[in-house]
Amino acid sequence: MEETNPQIKISRRVLMQDDLCEIPEKKKKVDIGGTLRRNCHPKKILLSTIPSITWFSTYQWKEWLVRDAVSGFTVAVMNIPQGMAYALLANVPPVVGIYMAFFPVIVYAFLGTSRHVSMGSFAVICLMTGNAISKHIDPTNKDPDMNKIMEIGTAITFLAGAFQVILYIFRLGIVCTLLSDTLISGFTAGAAVHVFTSQIKDILGISLPHFSGPFKVINTYKSIFEQIQQANTAALIISGITIVVLLINNEILKPRVAKKTKIPIPIELIVVLCGTLASYYGHIAKDYELKTVGEIAKGLPSPQVPNFSIMPSIAIDSATIAIIAYIVSVSMALIFANKLKYEVNTNQELLAQGVGNLVGSFFSCLPISASLSRSVIQQSVGGCTQLASLISCSILLVILLWIGPFFEPLPRCVLAGLIVVALKGILLQALDIFEIWKVSPLDGIIWLVTYLTVIIVGIEYGLLAGLGVSVLILILRGAQASISTLERLPSTELYVEVEKFAKTEVLPGITILKYSGCLNFVNRIFFKNKILDLINSTPKIEENANKILPSQEAVAQEIIIVDFKSLTYLDPSGAECLKSIIFEIQRLKKTVFFAGLPGNAIEVLRICNVIEQTGVSNFPSVHDAVIYAQSRQAAVYSIRL
Repeated sequence: MEETNPQIKISRRVLMQDDLCEIPEKKKKVDIGGTLRRNCHPKKILLSTIPSITWFSTYQWKEWLVRDAVSGFTVAVMNIPQGMAYALLANVPPVVGIYMAFFPVIVYAFLGTSRHVSMGSFAVICLMTGNAISKHIDPTNKDPDMNKIMEIGTAITFLAGAFQVILYIFRLGIVCTLLSDTLISGFTAGAAVHVFTSQIKDILGISLPHFSGPFKVINTYKSIFEQIQQANTAALIISGITIVVLLINNEILKPRVAKKTKIPIPIELIVVLCGTLASYYGHIAKDYELKTVGEIAKGLPSPQVPNFSIMPSIAIDSATIAIIAYIVSVSMALIFANKLKYEVNTNQELLAQGVGNLVGSFFSCLPISASLSRSVIQQSVGGCTQLASLISCSILLVILLWIGPFFEPLPRCVLAGLIVVALKGILLQALDIFEIWKVSPLDGIIWLVTYLTVIIVGIEYGLLAGLGVSVLILILRGAQASISTLERLPSTELYVEVEKFAKTEVLPGITILKYSGCLNFVNRIFFKNKILDLINSTPKIEENANKILPSQEAVAQEIIIVDFKSLTYLDPSGAECLKSIIFEIQRLKKTVFFAGLPGNAIEVLRICNVIEQTGVSNFPSVHDAVIYAQSRQAAVYSIRL
């Protein structure tokens, strides 16, 4: 039995837009009291503010506990070398990196909605914090006061946390997520170059003057080449061995081990332990004049109130760090949420990270962010909830209380090699430009401007440049619009663009123009000129009437239908433009109909008195307008763009 296509048969009168407006809208009764009771219930507020209550109450102890324990132990092992290494990027004591993996992470575990992100130190954020601190330190002082550095660092952390909490209170989490992935990719790739550059001095074992402000990278490399002959051979060899060992593990051993077990080789910790033992028992640091990690305080830091007096001078840097740290963290959280099918509350993430920073600022912590590498490990080895982070914190507590000073002899060149290898993935984001450019040259421009400005001028300037170009391109894209000619598909009520279909039906006496895009003060001149050019280029009725309808007498008036179904936005300037176009068309003894105008555009036209002053007919669909026009026996003509 042959399958027949479904048929559509509709018989109704022609409708104008005002006919639809005559249908009374059903008004929903607003129950303010009920809404307040539902949203302001103490239990609901408690559960939404502290999401850990929900997952603790539904925790599957038999299935998840072992997996979270393994994940937490693995992340703790990674946190030791990474925390110390990333702390050095901010020119603060290495133990600060471990503090960052302890105090704020406990807060995030209870308030965060992501089950898998590993919060703590992150290279780009630590570098940005270090740059902000350096603005308030005398660059000529080769031995700056560490207490002053920590005072500035904790003040930045407090302000960053306060800024994030303020954004949470006003539900502005969406504002931060408006930064495009392209901009963030270019920004982080450029910042990674800064991180890499900052490690060259430890890899080569040389001392460099401190640079800050614009062109920092250029000045740093200039100084490196001037002092290259003073490089410490031992530091170069040790860092080279570290890099080679880590790369062999990551590129060769790690994929093979992953086939047999989810738990990765703790190669970073192994390298750090080997470097520490070699330095302690082999005296290599003393014999070859290698810089070491130095004194690591034992125990937990005593709480100290941040210095509020310096906060006005660091407010902008703190806000920038807060936004970038939040965006990086939320991006990672959403990746895992989409992959594992659960929800992440982006606004709640602001509260979790903000309160974490506020608490951390009292315990010698710098601003935290999600670590890309640790987050992947936390999820891939089987972590199910943030209990893994709490287990990691308990292990780090042991390190802080008793084992920390063991790492004092560790050569800094080992940590530099560890950072360089950890940066590999972010540095290779530079290759993304080819794919981005292929998909969208405009996005490619955003990426290049951000990336190059971050490297050449500076991190903060790069972010501003990327934002500026993004806004400019957004305006240009918003101003883009197109006008095309529509004709009817034979034996249907469908109207399609002439250029995209081979067989279309010319409608006698009717021209249908489709406008796509917004109509505002930016592109109103383009719209007016394009419409009038199309109308003025139309063959005269008298020349074509006898050719098209030889049996009928030509009517003196033609009809133009403008399809506004794809109109995205109309402002008062656009409405005034439409009014002048209507008057111009009427002056040419032609009639214009509108079809498919969105409700918000109709409201703008009414407020601006366009419909009342011009008398333009507005139809809910192109087909309604066509049937109405044909009923008036309009003269015949057609145009093609």
